Amino acid sequence: MHLKDRPYRNPLTDPRPLVLAPAAPLEPFTDAAAAVARLMELFERNTAFIRDAFRDLVAGTAPEGRVRAYYPQIRLMTESHSRLDSRMPFGFVSGPGIHATTITRPDLFQQYLTEQVSLLIRNHGVPVHVGDSTTPIPLHFAFYDGTHVEGAGAMPGDRPLADMFDLPDLTLMDDAIANGTYEPVDGIMPLAPFTGPRIDYSLHRLQHYTATAAEHFQNYVLFTNYQFYIDEFCRMAEAAIADPESGYTAFVEPGNLLTLAGQKTPSSGTSLAKLPQMPAYHLKRADNSGITMVNIGVGPSNAKTITDHIAVLRPHAWLMLGHCAGLRNSQTLGDYVLAHGYVRDDHVLDQDLPLWVPIPPLAEVQVALESAVAEITGFSGYELKKVMRTGTVASIDNRNWELWDQRGLVQRFSQSRAIALDMESATIAANGFRFRVPYGTLLCVSDKPLHGELKLPGMATDFYKRQVAQHLEIGMRAMELLRSMPPERLHSRKLRSFAETAFQ
Repeated sequence: MHLKDRPYRNPLTDPRPLVLAPAAPLEPFTDAAAAVARLMELFERNTAFIRDAFRDLVAGTAPEGRVRAYYPQIRLMTESHSRLDSRMPFGFVSGPGIHATTITRPDLFQQYLTEQVSLLIRNHGVPVHVGDSTTPIPLHFAFYDGTHVEGAGAMPGDRPLADMFDLPDLTLMDDAIANGTYEPVDGIMPLAPFTGPRIDYSLHRLQHYTATAAEHFQNYVLFTNYQFYIDEFCRMAEAAIADPESGYTAFVEPGNLLTLAGQKTPSSGTSLAKLPQMPAYHLKRADNSGITMVNIGVGPSNAKTITDHIAVLRPHAWLMLGHCAGLRNSQTLGDYVLAHGYVRDDHVLDQDLPLWVPIPPLAEVQVALESAVAEITGFSGYELKKVMRTGTVASIDNRNWELWDQRGLVQRFSQSRAIALDMESATIAANGFRFRVPYGTLLCVSDKPLHGELKLPGMATDFYKRQVAQHLEIGMRAMELLRSMPPERLHSRKLRSFAETAFQ
């Protein structure tokens, strides 16, 4: 379905012809950089064709028929089961046949695409083919931020916009490939976890929810549920870009406010009067190996929403840093919780990822987090247990769970061996598992409701001042440790299913 054309018009009622961009047949490439360069050329040419026709329409010249241009595609055809390196978690197809995917924004994904295509050519010893697909590019997605279409106002003439251009089609944007439920109807297997239209949808949503462009997102992502962490991240980011030895090149805030290294004020962007739903901040490095931090607010719905969209950027890791309720009497306020299991009482992913699917801890992430806690706190070995406990985290979808009948609740928590409760961590970890993004959770105990220590304003303020800076420093250090790992080691094979897509 992701490569098949769809009946966007009824020729009996709309006899006007298609106005097509020039066709680009499939061409073989044995050089990954050349293949990606061709993808960039085709995408720019095809989207420009749509943009030009829309500008003509706004200026008063309507097209004669339906304007259409297609996503470029990349295709691999192999007749052998063999591949070069069986240890790799990605970079190969599961068996002989035709494997393909539509591509969007190759300018944004240039480094990623070059790496993935290089592995395909190396591991299978055959060329990849690049050309037009049969999936139309929707009008909105031909404009990278979509605002040109939304702000165009009333169109001249009486023809609906949908009669002149292809519009976004939700049937092409589901997560069947990532969920492992996709069944090809044309014999072509997917080459990547997301299609061009699905990626485009998320790129536009990211701008909406975070007020920053997708190009600013870095490959290591921190999530938090408190603004206090964002305030501290901004302070640390300003110090980092002031240090020429840090390796960080810029800091981006909502409104795409860009402050370059060595500067104290933004050189571009727009100051916002009001923050978006989930504001994002980006401490950038030249190779996108910096750190992005997003304040997702409270609740599993936000956690799912933002990870659904960030996943299309194929980050190398994401971590949850937030506060939790400590469930054991032996815990004290300020203790850390390193999650090694999750009770998924959040329910937002039940349709995509059944509850019987386990969400395993990832050794590489766990070791990085534990090492970072030891380094920053100064405790090691058995002494580390004074400030951190490893165990199961339960995530729930009711913030006022304290008002429920505690007898059954306490029994369930005890049976699950849970040591902490929050509303986001299980969702973020489960979506990391679902989308093959390495994940982890380090929480900080801010209250103990089962033991009479409720979160009250005075206690919370004192706690935040004391603990947030250290917690965030641990999270950033863990990301630095993960960044030092080769991607093929970090992207664990335990996240890959039986018949996986080749692209990481």
